[in-house]
Amino acid sequence: MVRAYYMNESAEDQRLPNELSPPRPIDLDQLYRRTGVMYFKIDESDWSGESTEGKLGEISSTRGYTYKDVCEISREMLGADYDSKMKIFFKEHLHADEEIRLIQDGSGYFDVRDSSDAWIRIHVSKGDLLIVPAGIYHRFTLDTNDYVKAMRLFVGEPVWTPINRPADEHDARKEYLDNLKNKFERGVPA
Repeated sequence: MVRAYYMNESAEDQRLPNELSPPRPIDLDQLYRRTGVMYFKIDESDWSGESTEGKLGEISSTRGYTYKDVCEISREMLGADYDSKMKIFFKEHLHADEEIRLIQDGSGYFDVRDSSDAWIRIHVSKGDLLIVPAGIYHRFTLDTNDYVKAMRLFVGEPVWTPINRPADEHDARKEYLDNLKNKFERGVPA
């Protein structure tokens, strides 16, 4: 099961447990209301093969996901590009489209900003599907396992263009803030 919690205001490596200042957990309903991030647990049988049935097929059909691919991130897979890619993933940014990731193996962290601009860390592992709304400031990093394999889903042709913060005047950011006030905080599904 996914774990989400408020990060400590610290420059220390927060991939490791901090017994002196434990994180404050947040449940999935609060996560949605404060960020618009949606979470689903997906059984492995739903993503293996070409089946369009099951929870993943239902979500894809309902949300209009028509394209998918799989990416793997580790020092071995990225070689000399590893450090530069990890810096890009961890730089705070937003996207004009939602970011959909199904973790097929390994684990990592999605950090998202809540309605008060505080960081919430979401630890994802095998079977976790996150839908990160367009316009939310976020970032990604690996945990100490240093490996993740994720299915990426898209509406139409794949686009993954990070728009680094500050981007408050971007249309996706403005729409996100409007949804945060009028939809997410009231618990209305996106």
